[in-house]
Amino acid sequence: MPNRRIFSAVLFLTLLSITSGLDAQRAPHLLVHVGTYTSGESEGIYSFILDLSAGELVPHGEVTRTDNPSFLAMHPNHKYLYAVNESSTFQGQPGGGVTAFAVDRASGGLTMLNQKLSGGAAPCHLVVDATGQNVLVANYTGGSLASLRIESDGSLGITSSFIQHTGSSLHARQASPHAHSIDMDYANRFAICSDLGLDKVLLYRFSPRRGKLVAAGSVDTAPGAGPRHFALHPSGRFGYGINEIDLTVTTYQYRAARGSLHAMQTLSTLPPGEQRQEGMSTAEIYCHPSGRFVYGSNRGHDTIVVYSVDQQTGKLTYVENESTVGKTPRSFGIDPTGNFLLAANQASNNILIFRIDQQTGELEYTGHGVDCPTPVCIIFTFAPSGQQ
Repeated sequence: MPNRRIFSAVLFLTLLSITSGLDAQRAPHLLVHVGTYTSGESEGIYSFILDLSAGELVPHGEVTRTDNPSFLAMHPNHKYLYAVNESSTFQGQPGGGVTAFAVDRASGGLTMLNQKLSGGAAPCHLVVDATGQNVLVANYTGGSLASLRIESDGSLGITSSFIQHTGSSLHARQASPHAHSIDMDYANRFAICSDLGLDKVLLYRFSPRRGKLVAAGSVDTAPGAGPRHFALHPSGRFGYGINEIDLTVTTYQYRAARGSLHAMQTLSTLPPGEQRQEGMSTAEIYCHPSGRFVYGSNRGHDTIVVYSVDQQTGKLTYVENESTVGKTPRSFGIDPTGNFLLAANQASNNILIFRIDQQTGELEYTGHGVDCPTPVCIIFTFAPSGQQ
């Protein structure tokens, strides 16, 4: 089966060819799903249509109601969507949950298929492996990882693997493990987990057929760094980890044959000479589809940091910090064509749109945006029939 890198490349090239072949009045659109926290005004997963010509978002369909769907992941066939339910109790039992949804191709609407326990408290990140056979989830408070089987109809099956982390690190909030993210490499052979509590990025050999995770090694960050999220370069040779507590990004060399990381460089996510202030932390990191730029979000500072990438070494060079024109950019999304960045401002309840300069990577606020309560995660998929 094609791996995630190939699928993403095909999607990118397809969208690019469609965009170049249509005029502004017939420009293609994408469906955007947004995960949120439901402790306030939010009711669940919100959906929007992104106009790739105008760079505008408009609300689409009804809210899909589910508890704290803070992070979302799309199945490779785009027929199913999976959401964590970030909570300490779920269905009357300790821990959080994972919910499976079917995606209606005509309307883009989501219909719940089933729900399963995540195996630990506060699941905050998940990914579907490239074969579409498994959902892998990171439990933040639980400090654990789990792999859940995906049935032929897209519903969730048994928990086929569970890993409990142990240990601690420098700061008070690092008194126990906090698995903050889990990602698959492009060969679909290794899973990469950032554990904020341990100051480690851990690697696990993964068997899609059996759904099993087996420890394969780890790399330490600086004490007290607090690794949070991870992004693999499109070449598959480099990776970038954003560190929440000390506001840095670490560049890694990645060796796919044995699933190993080697730290090469660490840079601040703040402008040169600017120091971290109380209340600041980082959140999300993504590579541009071209592989030429890396972006990370700063909460408290309320900016997106932009770096350029040396294609030979993978090392980063600071470009700029751009205001998100809102508060607490918990996450953001880069559309598959690489033209727009959507900043999810959790505290100001909005998603604002920035155009990406394809030569420099710099961001320019378009003046467009949309209200959305406590946006946390943004994912893209094909637009519903009749809106492409």
